[in-house]
This record gives sequence, C-alpha cells and structure tokens, in this order.
Amino acid sequence: MIAKMSKYSFILLSGDKDLFLKQLQELGLVDIQRSAKPVDEDSFAIIGKINAIKSDISDIQKGSDSYLRELRSRKALLEREAAASAPWGDFNPEDIERLRGLGLELTFYKVPEKKFDPEWENSFALQLVSRSAGDCYFTIVNAENFPVKAVAAPQRSEKSIREEIGEIDRLCEKHQAELAARSSEIPEMENQIQELYRELDLYLASAQGESAAQDLICCFEGFAPADCDQEVEQALQNSSVYYWKEAASKEDNPPIKLKNNKFSKLFEGLTGMYGMPVYDEFDPTPVLSIFFMLFFAMCMGDAGYGLVLILFGIAVKKEWVKISMFRNMGALISFLGIATFIVGLFLGTFFGISLHEQSWVPQELKNCMLVGKVMGYDIQMVLALGIGIFHICLAMIIKTVCYIKRFGVKQNISTIGWTLLIVGCVLVISLALLKWVPVDMAKILVIAIGAVSALGIFIFNKPGRNPLLNIGAGLWDTYNMATGILGDVLSYIRLYALGLAGGMLGGAFNNLGQMVLGSNPSWQWLPFVIILLFGHVLNLLMSCLGAFVHPLRLTFVEYFKNSGYEGKGLKYNPLKK
Repeated sequence: MIAKMSKYSFILLSGDKDLFLKQLQELGLVDIQRSAKPVDEDSFAIIGKINAIKSDISDIQKGSDSYLRELRSRKALLEREAAASAPWGDFNPEDIERLRGLGLELTFYKVPEKKFDPEWENSFALQLVSRSAGDCYFTIVNAENFPVKAVAAPQRSEKSIREEIGEIDRLCEKHQAELAARSSEIPEMENQIQELYRELDLYLASAQGESAAQDLICCFEGFAPADCDQEVEQALQNSSVYYWKEAASKEDNPPIKLKNNKFSKLFEGLTGMYGMPVYDEFDPTPVLSIFFMLFFAMCMGDAGYGLVLILFGIAVKKEWVKISMFRNMGALISFLGIATFIVGLFLGTFFGISLHEQSWVPQELKNCMLVGKVMGYDIQMVLALGIGIFHICLAMIIKTVCYIKRFGVKQNISTIGWTLLIVGCVLVISLALLKWVPVDMAKILVIAIGAVSALGIFIFNKPGRNPLLNIGAGLWDTYNMATGILGDVLSYIRLYALGLAGGMLGGAFNNLGQMVLGSNPSWQWLPFVIILLFGHVLNLLMSCLGAFVHPLRLTFVEYFKNSGYEGKGLKYNPLKK
C-alpha cells in the first residue's frame, strides 16, 4: 500500500538555510522537493569530483588507467613497426646517411618471390637482404630505370624498436604494481563518494528554496510519512523555522513511499523498475509479488534448480557469497527457489529427470504431477493460458475498482462494461466447463451479460455525448480490445515454453553424460561429472535469465496495461546521511 504523507511548508531566514537543511539531513525523514540533475556550475563540479573518484576506483580494480592504455597503444604501434623492419635485418640508419653523403643513394624494394628476376643482380647494384613470407627484400645502389616501384626505407632496425618495447613493458609492470598497491585506498575513496553524494543532495535541496523579501526569507516545501509526524515536529520545535503541516493530496504530487509486509517488500524493487504509483493510485506490489514468484517458478520448471536457488539465497543472506549485484537479495532468491522447488515437483522435473517416469518416486507424488493432455493439449500449456486469463481478469477488476475510486462511476461506464463482459463471461464459461452450471443456463447468462455490457460499451460509454459517436467509439474499443486481449493471453504460453525448454535441455545433458558413461564405466566417470556440471550450470544460468525477464515482461506489459497502472510517481527520497 501507499503510505500516507504529510506536506510541510517551511519559512526561514536565508542565513539559516544551510543549518536547517543539515538538521533535516540528520533527521532523515523529510523529502525536500529538489532537482534530480545538476542545476549550476557548483553542482556540476561536485558531479565531476564523484565521477573522477569512480574512474580512479574502476582503474584500480581493472589494473588499468589512461596512462597504461596510452603505453599499450604505443606498444601496439611499435609492434607493427618492428614487424615491418624485421625483414631488413639489423642495420644502422647512420650508415645509410654516410653512404648518401658519398653519393650512393640506397633504394629499398619488396617483391613476391615468383616475380624476383635473378638477372637483376647482373644489371643493377642489387643486394638481396632476405626472403620472408613469400617476399624478397633487397636494396639497389643508385637505381635508375628499375622496373619495380620502391618501398619506404625503414627508419630504424627491429633491434632498436624491440629495446623501446622492452622499456614500455617495464613501465607497464611498474605502473600496474602501483595501481595494485592502491587497492587498500578503495574503501576510503568509496566513503568520499558517499560524502560527495550527501553534499550534492543537500546542495540540490538548497537550490530548490524560493527566496523572498529581497532574499532575506527562504521558503521550502517537503513531505514526510504521516506516521512520522511526531518525530518531525519534535525536531522542528528547537529550530527557528516557521512551518505548517497539512495532509498531502494528489494535487501536491507527493513522493511515494510503499508500505508492505516483509514478503511483498522484497518485490518493491521490481515495482520501482517500472515506476512508482501516483498518490491516488494503487500499489501493485502485493499482486506483483505473488504472480512474479509463480511465473518465475513456472519458467524455471525444475525442482532441482529450486534447491540450488534456495541454497544460493541462504549463502547470499549469510554473506557466505558476496556478489555486489545480489546484495540484499538473499531472501528474495530463497523465496523464488522455494516456489521453483514446489512448482518443479508438480511439473515433475528434477535436474532434467522426468520424475513421473521413475519407479522410485512414490505414486502419491506422481498423482499430483501435471502430466497428460486436456482436449488434446498439454495440461501444462492449458494451465499457463488459464493463469494468464485469471491474471488479466484480475487486472481488469483492479482497474475498474481503482478508476471508480479515482474518477467516479460516470467516467468509467465503458471500463465497467468491458470488465463485466470479459470477467463475467470467463466466470460463467468456467462454471459451465466444471459442470457447476447447466449449459443452457450458461448460454442465457452469457447473453444477458453481453446485453448489459453492450449498453455500457456502445451507448453510455460517455454520458452526454452524441449516441452515434458513442457507438463509433465503442466499435473502435471493441477492435482494440479483441486484438489486444487475444495477444495478451497468448503471451502467457511462454510460461509453458520456457519451462519445457529448460527441462528438455537439462534432460539432453543427462542423456549426453549417460552416453559418455556407458555400461561399464571406469575413467568415464570424470567426463560424465564434467558434462553434468557444465551442462546444468549453463542451463541454470540461462533459465534464471529467462525466468527473470519474461515474468517481468508479463507484469509490465500485460498486467500493468490491463490494470491501468501508470507508474509516474516520484520515489520518496528524504534528505539523510
């Protein structure tokens, strides 16, 4: 749910502004409305310092910086120069200059071996230097009317170039050692970054204050959770600030703080990835948490992989495994693992092994597995589509309730009509398929629901407007709804397809390992274990990627679209240290 917010308006002397903002920063509860980007030269300078320190940290961690990159670039050029000079052997450029001073001009040539004519040695003062990679390298003294075009003379020998490359290698090693020695400075540099971020946050808040009365008075506006009012007011009692408090309204566009139980709170980051709700909107996190976990488990579809995720989540939670991208996500990973383990058992897959085909699996467990077909289709595919229909119907119900609450019944007659039509017909048809409602009764109910819904969709979708316009708008909505809903429902087949693909790939690695193992294994145990480890680790990683991306897509596109969720709110970001 969305936490109730209180709006605070502050008036203070301009000279007290910095002290006041520091007090709010110490309190850590008040969100002063501020720019999210640099606003002037001072804030740009702070950003520049932050980026410079981040760049230094990155250079230390990678063992490379601009100086090293410059040295390596220089070395690459020298390597090419050395390769070009190598066929000409070890020579002294000063000797060439001395010959030129004596009137002997040395010209350099390179031709393919098959084009080299031995008669040239009788007709010209030619010296064959070397044969390399199918080419002949030679020089001619005072060449005139020679039929081959000359090449550029080498500036120096390969030996002198290699000496310079060696010096660059020594400089690189020395500088890398210096960077490695600075690794102990990283914690302090990270602290400097955090301090600069706090300074920037404070500066941006200060820049948002409006000056009045010839710059003698400054005004601020901020928001804090309503359940923190007592703490905020106690902190303000000892300051020389005049303020007044009122309940925030949707017109104030207050920042959003989500308030959920411990389980749903784990998924608030996913909501934030799309966008926070506006103040009078609904918090999608509770519904998102349940369905994302279910979708993730169905996409993974393997109980064995679920056990791996549970153990990995525990290791992250206990900080036995420290990976920055999974920081504070141990509990979430474990919950996803538990769901994957349970769903994997129902789907009958354990590390690519089909449990339903194994004799050692209890028959009671096999009876719970979703195998076989329904109306000629795999039961798992039908289940995925059924969950998709339920998910979309739930989204439409939530949209109807929330839109009525936000905008009133009169403005949402068309929305009510579509929800009644789709959800009502789905409910009646489901009851008829379960034989809880007679077929003849179901037909009558569907016709009745369709007739009532048609009035809201085509006639009264916008009260007070020309009925012909309402009918036209209803027809257009019908086209969009028919094509959109069908595509949305079919999107849920991915839950079945991804789980099936992961199970088949795991089974393929098992079969490959079994083929290598043979009937009388000895040394074959080693490649067998390597194949299984490599195959299942690869399959697990790919399955996790797909199981994260596709449920997120189903939530952000199919669910949020049909639930009318906007996600345009501002995240609660109080001044704090």
